[in-house]
Amino acid sequence: MESAFFNSIGLGNIDIGYLFLINLIVIVLMLGGIGYLVYDNIKFKKAYKKFMKGSTAESLEDKIFQMCEEQDAIRKLGIKHTREIKELYQKHQGAYQKVGLVKYDAFKEMGGKLSFCLVLLDENDTGILLNSIHNSSGCFCYAKRIKNGKCDIVLGEEEQLAVDKATRKKMKNSNIKESDND
Repeated sequence: MESAFFNSIGLGNIDIGYLFLINLIVIVLMLGGIGYLVYDNIKFKKAYKKFMKGSTAESLEDKIFQMCEEQDAIRKLGIKHTREIKELYQKHQGAYQKVGLVKYDAFKEMGGKLSFCLVLLDENDTGILLNSIHNSSGCFCYAKRIKNGKCDIVLGEEEQLAVDKATRKKMKNSNIKESDND
């Protein structure tokens, strides 16, 4: 079938069946697009009806104002909680958090590991070391100050081991055998 229009645009030799097939494919794609738009519109209408159910413009305005007030209250509460957490953190820094305990026999003739060394440290590894030495004539207790995990006074082997336990340092090779019930 000859067409003056097709000849004028350079498509005079194309079979009309191909044009019909291309036209059919375009129509099917357009119908698919329209179907998607209808489905999307129905979904939007359902959401809109749910949002507007029992509401007027004035009641929606009230809800929006109420939500803004609630958001302000939550923001203020968040600021208050942040301040309280900072205060608790500052208080917590000075609290004893780390403990090192070593039980030992101070003298060979004594048994039962009645002597002990206790280290109590804060977050900055600052605190006290208590060394209680038990012998047959009594019990003697000594205290030393620990600052940044170190002591100005020379520490005994058991005392250093207790400091290392409290600061979670790797235990050095030591002749002291620790019991499992420390």
